[in-house]
Amino acid sequence: MLVSKELNAAFWALRVAFGFGSLIAGLDKFTNILVNWQKYLSPAAERMLPVSATTFMHFVGVVEIAVGLAILFGATRSFGYIAMLWLFAIAANLISMGTYYDIAVRDILLGIGAYALARVTEARQSVITVEPSGDYRIAA
Repeated sequence: MLVSKELNAAFWALRVAFGFGSLIAGLDKFTNILVNWQKYLSPAAERMLPVSATTFMHFVGVVEIAVGLAILFGATRSFGYIAMLWLFAIAANLISMGTYYDIAVRDILLGIGAYALARVTEARQSVITVEPSGDYRIAA
């Protein structure tokens, strides 16, 4: 099956970036090598949690690992939308703190990228493809 090289390039770039990005961020919630993630948790949100900030970040890590693996293993349409919503929620948390606006903007932009992954997946599934033999069919 042949699909547009440009569409495939965009799809794979987004799939690899959001798959491994989510996976790495999720794993780091257990190690805090990249950053101490608890500092990004709003004090208001922390007060409402029934668990410690560390336990909550471990839960967040599990969700991010699951999203990353789902994207890497091909569930790009549905998990692209899930990643988008997740990133928007993270941005809202940061904005509610009245700080880290730079990271909030980055997460909003990443959320838009995750939306693009879901939409590119839909586009790939709806294009007419050309087989090397010259036969035309709908991409699976």
